[in-house]
Order: sequence, then C-alpha cells, then structure tokens
Amino acid sequence: MKKKILSTFLIFLFLGCSDNSVTSSEGKVEIDLNKVYKWNMVTTWPKNYPGLGLAAENLSKYVDEMSNGRMKIKVYGAGELVPAMGVFDAVSQGNVELGHGASYYWTGKVKSSQFYTAVPFGLTAQEINSWIHWGGGQELWEEAYAPFNLMPLAGGNTGVQMAGWFNKEINSIQDLKGLKMRIPGLAGEIFSRAGAETVVLPGSDIFLALQQGVVDAAEWVGPFNDLTFGFHQVAKYYYYPGWHEGGSTLEIIINKEAYESLPDDLRAIVKYAARAVNQEMLDEYTANNNRALTELVEVHGVELRKLPDDVLVELRKISREVMEEFIEGDEMATKIYNSYEAFKQDVIEYHEISEKAFIEMRDLED
Repeated sequence: MKKKILSTFLIFLFLGCSDNSVTSSEGKVEIDLNKVYKWNMVTTWPKNYPGLGLAAENLSKYVDEMSNGRMKIKVYGAGELVPAMGVFDAVSQGNVELGHGASYYWTGKVKSSQFYTAVPFGLTAQEINSWIHWGGGQELWEEAYAPFNLMPLAGGNTGVQMAGWFNKEINSIQDLKGLKMRIPGLAGEIFSRAGAETVVLPGSDIFLALQQGVVDAAEWVGPFNDLTFGFHQVAKYYYYPGWHEGGSTLEIIINKEAYESLPDDLRAIVKYAARAVNQEMLDEYTANNNRALTELVEVHGVELRKLPDDVLVELRKISREVMEEFIEGDEMATKIYNSYEAFKQDVIEYHEISEKAFIEMRDLED
C-alpha cells in the first residue's frame, strides 16, 4: 500500500512539472522553460566589424549560451535594418529590442548622454567603468534614459583613442583654423571653437570623405580599428594622444518594456553578458593596438606624430568653456556632470600615486 501511494505521488509530481515551468520562491514570477524569446539588435557599426561591431555578436552568443537557447538575439549591422544614426529611435520606439552604439551620438536628444562615451580630458577606461558601476553613474544613466523608454548598459570600451588622421601637419593651434575634420560630440565643438570646421559621419563614410577631400582629418578609434578601415591609404599623419576620448565607453540600449517583460533569470543574463562584453572589448583593444600601430608605421609608412603641448593646453582651456555652456540650463546634464567630476577628482588623487607613478617608475632607465 505504501509503495502504491508513493508511486501515485511521484506520477502526479512528474505530471505537474512536465510543462517545464518554474515558480520563484516568492510565488509571483513563473518561468516557462519552453518559451524562446527572439529579439532583434541594431548597431551603429558595420556588420562584424572588428572590436566595435563584434560586441553585439558576442552579446548574442553569450546570452544564447547562458540561457541554454531560451533567448535568441539577431544582430543587424548599420543600414541593414535601420540607419547607423537611427539606432536610438528604433529601440526607444520598440521597433527593435536592443541597440549598440556610442551614447554621444544622441546628445541632440539627451544631452547628458555625452558623459557615457567620453569627455575631453576626462576619465580613462578603468576610471569610467568604476564610475558607472561603483560611483553612481549607472543609476544616473538610467534616470536620464527613462523618458525615452530605454535601459542603458555599458557595452565595451576602446581604451585611450588616437587624436586622428590628418593630411595637414599640426604644429600650432593656428593650424586648426579652417581644417575640415570628422569629429563628434563635445570634441567637435572644441575643435570648432579652435577654428576648425567639423562634421559627424558614420565610420563607414570616413575613408571616402578623406579620399575625396571632403575632410582634411578624421578621428575614429585607434590602430586596431583604423588599420582595418585602411585610413593609412588616404591620410599621411597619425596624431596622438586622444585628448578627446581617454576611455571611450560603448553602450547597449534595451527597450525598457521589453526588458521588464523578461523573467528575472533572463534579465540577469542580459545584464551580466553586457558586463562581460564591456570588459572583453577593452582586453581585445589592449592586446591588438600596438601590433596594428607597428604595422601602420613599419609596413605602411605612416608618420606618427604627437600633438604639440601648446595645442593640447589650448584645447583643454577651450574644453572647460565648452563644458560650462554645454550643461547650462540642463538639470540632468548638470547633475551627471557634477557626479562625473567629483569622481574624477577623487580617483585622480589616488592614481597620481598608483597608476601614474607606477608607469613613470616602470619607464625609468637602469
């Protein structure tokens, strides 16, 4: 009799679980293990472009693996589903669930987005990651994007970029006057104040613009990506340092309604897959930049130049003026700027005796 009762109980238990559903400990959220979520992701980058473009592909791969196939993300390159600069609106309006790009492309829509890519003379990759994840930056980012029905996450970092490709030598601040350059965000405004003429172009348009003389100069990323685009074929001088982007963060934006419709476990998977992609990109650039730079200089004959100190000093002076005007009258931008600056000043103090001191010590001659 006992065996019959036990057998009957096990049969009913098995039947009750055969629908592959799991209820959370609170008894509120039911997870259907048979349901497959199929999302679309649009990007501002060419399909499968090394570094920048592969971040979205890697996110798709990791989410698929960690969810055991319960969540599929199809990635579209720039122009395949929406234009490169249409990513923000497409995700905000719910036409697609995910987007990948650089937040400073959207300053015309949400001014404070500038702080989540890069600020001239601002934070490095290590520092901006710390501000976002430990210094209150993430919470402010979500607050800024909430009116647009978006959930933002850090989705990659290129590290310190290069100042750009030039077909004219830069020996003084006067050499910037009349220069036509592709450079976005606040850096573009700073160059304009210095007398240059600036434009914003998708990365895929830069080569042709340099080749046809539409622009005299252009910044993109750094050696790893710039070699891939072949800019050395249409520009002579390669300038550093990347004063305008000391640790350029890329972003993953998620339609907020779509994100909230996910069960808790899939939300966590998306969140932590993004964190992995963010770190992995920085590792990739660190590993490949110098190899690519060596090839550009030694194989292709690129002239590597440092921007003169007096040019950098003047650009830094202009950047302070531009920033004051940029945040004026915008409560959210001011709020985020104050958080960003307070964190920067705090971390600089320690990095003077840690990161900076270590690098200087390491470079000492025997």
